Amino acid sequence: MSFRRPDPLHHLILDDVRGAQKMLSGVARVTAMEGSRYLSSLVGAPVHLKCENLQRTGSFKLRGAYVRIAGLRPEQRAAGVVAASAGNHAQGVALASALLGVHSTVFMPVGAPLPKVAATREYGADVRLHGHVVDETLAAAEEYAAETGAVFIHPFDHPDIIAGQGTVGLEILEQCPEVRTILVGVGGGGLVAGIGLAVKSVRPDVKVIGVQAEGAAAYPPSLTAGHPVAIESPMTMADGIKVGRPGDVPFAIVQEYVDEIRTVSEDALSSALLLCLERAKLVVEPAGASPVAALLSDPKAFAGPVVAVLSGGNVDPLLMQRILRHGMAAGGRYLSLRLRVTDRPGALATLLAVLTVVDANVLDVSHVRTDPRLGLTEAEVELHLETKGPEHCEEVAAALRDAGYVVLA
Repeated sequence: MSFRRPDPLHHLILDDVRGAQKMLSGVARVTAMEGSRYLSSLVGAPVHLKCENLQRTGSFKLRGAYVRIAGLRPEQRAAGVVAASAGNHAQGVALASALLGVHSTVFMPVGAPLPKVAATREYGADVRLHGHVVDETLAAAEEYAAETGAVFIHPFDHPDIIAGQGTVGLEILEQCPEVRTILVGVGGGGLVAGIGLAVKSVRPDVKVIGVQAEGAAAYPPSLTAGHPVAIESPMTMADGIKVGRPGDVPFAIVQEYVDEIRTVSEDALSSALLLCLERAKLVVEPAGASPVAALLSDPKAFAGPVVAVLSGGNVDPLLMQRILRHGMAAGGRYLSLRLRVTDRPGALATLLAVLTVVDANVLDVSHVRTDPRLGLTEAEVELHLETKGPEHCEEVAAALRDAGYVVLA
């Protein structure tokens, strides 16, 4: 979908972003821009990766958090700041506060990944675990702010936050002046709003395209309605963009400066994460990989040169393991099968011999003998195989059927 509905209510201008860039000098890294030959071959034009996953704290969030906290009055700084986040914003606020000598309290969900909780504490924040969903955590942080006078630092719904995130856009124009399309992951909208405002103010010919997960895509219905609309129960593996309602401030900017919002599937997200790891040697979280997912989903839709913003790399190792397995399955490189065999000595060896002929690598195998659906002399075998692509998966399944096995899944 494409939308262009100007709204002057956001009050941000290019000079705000340029001021933020000066403020962040020596604080935030000017992150690398890496070319991708594989993606370039798919798109038919140069594709570059803006590596905010290599930013301090592992994401772009430090930029906006620092600008917001640095802009507080002395009495506000003395009262401290409070934030609510499952990870990236938490770490950004914690480090920014430490650099500026401000006490920070960060509320995180009870189920937040342990590495993110530990990192936030190590940056100096007082971490409090509360609630099982971000909305509960957010309410606790706002209650704390009301009780203590601490300043609540919103993750995306404030002009200073957006100005800080917009510095990514200025860096892109400096590093890739010939850019024609910029792809940005979208949750609440702070990053894409900042980049859109900065880039379009200098280069209105450049297309700025936001990318949301299909299960957490609040912007398309909101843009259609002309105002932020909440969606119920957003669901996606990309927790960094799992936001149920656009922020009021970024929404107005997105209306004016962002050309299009696209959505991507969970399969595309996992495949994109796997591609970043294998081809670019970059650890990227699902939200950060969403622009790459858009390229994989529709590579000929974008005029090049293209810059895909890898917004973060803070992914829990256990989640990474599950996502990589999902990505391998989506790419036809991991195959799970259940089949019936005769329960007799040598049956498993015979089955494995068939798999050896078709060069399928067995990762795991398990037997079930007690299911009431099985005959007296039957067993069910579950196989997890490493394969070489969709065609190889079909070849493996066909070989098993030709050998007389009943393939159940």
